[in-house]
Amino acid sequence: MKLLKNIFRVFWRIWFYGWVFFSILVALPVLIVVISFDSLYPTFFKIAKAWGKTIIFVMGFKPVVETEEEIIPGESYLFIANHASLIDVMLMLSVMKNPAVFVGKKELVKLPLFGYIFRKTSIWVDRSNAESRKRVYILAQKKLDQGLSIAIFPEGLVPHEDIVLSEFKNGAFRLAIEHQIPIVPMTFYDVKKRFSWTFFSGWPGKLRVKIHNFIQTEGLTIDDMESIKKEAFDTIYTELVNDINDEK
Repeated sequence: MKLLKNIFRVFWRIWFYGWVFFSILVALPVLIVVISFDSLYPTFFKIAKAWGKTIIFVMGFKPVVETEEEIIPGESYLFIANHASLIDVMLMLSVMKNPAVFVGKKELVKLPLFGYIFRKTSIWVDRSNAESRKRVYILAQKKLDQGLSIAIFPEGLVPHEDIVLSEFKNGAFRLAIEHQIPIVPMTFYDVKKRFSWTFFSGWPGKLRVKIHNFIQTEGLTIDDMESIKKEAFDTIYTELVNDINDEK
């Protein structure tokens, strides 16, 4: 039985990479036009959202979303979630209602094909470079002025599978305070077990998401950064731990 499951997983993983690569390749002529103009970013986001939903669907996943506070169309937010899987970006795209720009590490720019799209549509950062980190805040303000939102995985990396949730980096929370936008914490319960980086793992099924009550930053200063970072971390961590305990 285990052998049959692993054979399925091999073809399933190839199916995933094939869909990701060729779907971008097919859409590339349209994407090149759309990503050439800042004013067309909402159109790109709609395409990206449809792409994310498609990948989720063809992999046999079904998002199930619980919402504690409703996202208001047209408002700007900082969306954050735990990062544990290859499908986190697709799932976040599927869940977000408002057009948002991703902030990610510069290494993603080097990926074939996807890296080109990422470089043109997202804000990339070299965390070892102070000038690069400063550039993020300038570009984020530009995107927020356009009525967009920002999306970040605050762990800054995909942690080892034994780790429930890695320590959050400061950048996301500094951004939210400096630009006075609400933080929208989201818990992705199932991404690790459904499609982690371990090759012979995962299986189609539900992808549960909880959109938590927002963390307001209006009137806060940088002195409050550690407090809201801890609040966001505790919110997601508690959900993940409780879910693990419920499964035992």
